[in-house]
Amino acid sequence: MAIETRLTREWGLDLPIMLAPMALAGGGELAAACAEAGAFGLVGGGYGELDWTRREWGLATQRLANTAAAQRVGCGFITWKLDQDASALDWVLDQPLAPKAVFLSFGDPRPYAARIAASGARLVCQVQRLDQVPQAVEAGAALIVAQGGAAGGHGAAAATARSTMVFVPEVADWLAVNAPQVLLLGAGGIADGRGLAALLMLGADGALIGSRLWASAEALPAAAAKAQAVAADGDATARSPIFDVLRRKDWPAEYDFRALRNALHREWEGREAELRADPAAARAAFDAAVAAGDFAGANVTVGEAVGLIRDVPGASEVLRRICVEADERLASAAAFRHA
Repeated sequence: MAIETRLTREWGLDLPIMLAPMALAGGGELAAACAEAGAFGLVGGGYGELDWTRREWGLATQRLANTAAAQRVGCGFITWKLDQDASALDWVLDQPLAPKAVFLSFGDPRPYAARIAASGARLVCQVQRLDQVPQAVEAGAALIVAQGGAAGGHGAAAATARSTMVFVPEVADWLAVNAPQVLLLGAGGIADGRGLAALLMLGADGALIGSRLWASAEALPAAAAKAQAVAADGDATARSPIFDVLRRKDWPAEYDFRALRNALHREWEGREAELRADPAAARAAFDAAVAAGDFAGANVTVGEAVGLIRDVPGASEVLRRICVEADERLASAAAFRHA
């Protein structure tokens, strides 16, 4: 199992995979487990809640202290939320074991580029549209993630979401001409070795993986939520603003949220304007479901790749399976080409 790409060479990795920085799901234990397995682990700093970031970054760095894997861990944030409060970013950059990369998505990364660079961390920028790529390059991104609409959690709104299959090579072509030094990962719908192999064939240097690692032993979601994901197929998710309204998250209109279409979500499909106008009763139902651990109402935040998830092993086993299968697929393609 030796898949070498620019990502593995330049970032000191064994596997061409980066853990998606999943807000409230990708904590320190998951990031550390991915780093130990040879991938790059990202703590999901998400909304920039300082106490959460302190706790989870502390867990990651305590586990990785004085190991080579400490060079393979970073932190991710929602950029528009940093515009309101960047204290968690400032805190983590000032730690003795500071992140080796900072991942920004959903907003302009340029206001944060200088302080990230001054810390010695690499800047990773996730984009959902081609016109965001030059902005990320201007900010000094060492790595760009092209996110397709199949991704779980937040991404481009359903009306404008790009297909990973087409978006990744389009970004690869733009970078080849305009910024060939910048690395590229693909994201959205990647849950096994077939997906990783496909991304490499499309011109990416590796994969950003979320949903498949969301359903791992170290991830923070409840066991009952993970069980819902294992039982679901790829038809079971939808991208909409419904859960953002229910969770009181004031996201910009160009982004929405993919999760399982549970009973509460289905109740409000096609009635989003009504929900926004009078959300009180629906929010009360959502809050009660969250408190009870009832996932007929609480959100299960996974993407279309949920249809490829059949168990909840440890992160190292997930990564091993993906890379073994990708290596087999790439070897098979090479053999076919030379037959």
